[in-house]
Amino acid sequence: QVQLVESGGGLVQPGGSLRLSCAASGSFFSINAMAWYRQAPGKQRDLVAHITSGGNTNYADSVKGRFTISRDNAKNTVYLQMNSLKPEGTAVYYCYAIVQLSATMKNEYQYWGQGTQVTVFS
Repeated sequence: QVQLVESGGGLVQPGGSLRLSCAASGSFFSINAMAWYRQAPGKQRDLVAHITSGGNTNYADSVKGRFTISRDNAKNTVYLQMNSLKPEGTAVYYCYAIVQLSATMKNEYQYWGQGTQVTVFS
């Protein structure tokens, strides 16, 4: 089983910064793509940023230039550096990973973290 544990959420004023972390643990062969999603109250869960195992990234238009996704493959951890936060960034942020459990079985499985709350307030 694979577990994703997020940390780093909290309260911040507009223009401030936060850094989210998500560490994967358990028994698996490799972690392929990792991503951050967010879900505001009453809204759907949306992709914020995505990173491949090779380090290629893409971002939602709303966060380009302000957020940076990165990963440490040795630590099985993905990060989201969030700068210049806006009130509309208030949401629960979820870590997501596509994992290959076995070296011999190529099947990939999707996992979600439990979410971490980010609140941007004046």
